[in-house]
Amino acid sequence: MKENSKYIQVKNQIKDWILEGKVKPGEKIYSENELVKRFGVSRHTVRQAIGVLVHEGWLYREHGSGTFCSNRLLQQTKRESSKNIGVITTYMSDYIFPSIIRGIEQYLSSQGYSLIMASTNNDLEKEKQCLQTMLSKNIDGLIVEPTKSSSANPNISYYLNLEQHHIPYLMINQYYQEINPPHLVIDDEKGGFMATEHLIQYGHKKIIGIFKSDDLQGVNRMKGYIDAFRKYNLPFFPDMIVTYTTENKEEKIAEIRSLLEGKDRPTGMVCYNDDVALSVLNIVRSLNLSVPGDLSIVGYDDSQLATASEVKLTSIAHPKTQMGIDAAKRIIAKIEGKSLENGTDSMVYEPELIVRESTKRLASKIIT
Repeated sequence: MKENSKYIQVKNQIKDWILEGKVKPGEKIYSENELVKRFGVSRHTVRQAIGVLVHEGWLYREHGSGTFCSNRLLQQTKRESSKNIGVITTYMSDYIFPSIIRGIEQYLSSQGYSLIMASTNNDLEKEKQCLQTMLSKNIDGLIVEPTKSSSANPNISYYLNLEQHHIPYLMINQYYQEINPPHLVIDDEKGGFMATEHLIQYGHKKIIGIFKSDDLQGVNRMKGYIDAFRKYNLPFFPDMIVTYTTENKEEKIAEIRSLLEGKDRPTGMVCYNDDVALSVLNIVRSLNLSVPGDLSIVGYDDSQLATASEVKLTSIAHPKTQMGIDAAKRIIAKIEGKSLENGTDSMVYEPELIVRESTKRLASKIIT
């Protein structure tokens, strides 16, 4: 490793300690000797890294005492607003995300604010990198779509760092329950219930549910699916729920084929989103079956995919652009110390079922 890259590695690690809250304002960092041993680099490399961090305002030196972590909060209160809002989403360029971002940008620009974008690809390490970047920039607030929100998040310290520095943030689509931040979400449990109830009321009893298990949206939609069976007192069949994660999505969706090849195949499917619903539709076609003739499908999000195929999908509507606008309104209100119209930091949107061509009633089997 070149000496130059070694100094960058040392600098970034010390900065990470500060961003994660492991080194707090006013606290002394390791001595040069300790840093040399810890990183296995020369004293010159350590001095170079510290010198840059002092220049950038992360550290300060006291003659005869050592090097200390700067109070960046105090520095930030002395500066004027940057009019920059950070936005971190799981994805950026496809599905419903462009509509959400368009809503955010539309309102921010009308108020004289600019957008700084980043995406995690639903990867926790990338989320960490995005948070580090945002915390290093001169942002006034942050809008985040969480990554893998159904389990404990290792990056919570970064959100606590935002709070300590009085940088407002909110979450969209889902949120980390352990910190319960301001959030804008659709009632996904109710949405999953409505999607399943629709098929039950159309006379379907053997209904497969396909849900993403590594985010809170998928878990809540699956809860709603199960609740519908409870309400209508319908029996569960073996293997009625298929779950997948970001990493094994294609593999698990492909398993749907075997469920549709047997004689005792399901007559209905509730899908995590429209993207999954279209994947199922393609499998159905490859088996020379038809939607809704052989299988009724309900998607979720009412994305542009819902009407892109020749079979228009029945789907649960997502507020998309409106969610983006509402998120931008709330973050600016927090930054500028203004009260919100409804007086609450969070918002839960009511789901709406959009019925199209992908579902059909089974003759003489309608349940009400």
